[in-house]
Amino acid sequence: MKFRPLRDRVVVKREEKEAKSTGGILLPDSAKEKPAVGTVIAVGPGAVTANGEVRPCEVKEGDKVIFGQYSGNVVKTDDGEEVLILSEGEIYAVVE
Repeated sequence: MKFRPLRDRVVVKREEKEAKSTGGILLPDSAKEKPAVGTVIAVGPGAVTANGEVRPCEVKEGDKVIFGQYSGNVVKTDDGEEVLILSEGEIYAVVE
């Protein structure tokens, strides 16, 4: 399934976090913390301002971004992969 986000929405694929604790113990899925870092895979055209102009998004496809741990909505693709759809305002920073 391909996504074409609308307005200032961004589709992000979360980075997988290692499943071991610092002591080397394997952690079950329920004990793992969801990573708040991911890669942008699709970007909408931008937000519409009060005067009707479109302000393009500041992030672009391929950017590595930091976002809130509980931000956005999780969507499963046809191949079972989970992606996150969030507003550009929910992105805190671009990792350079």
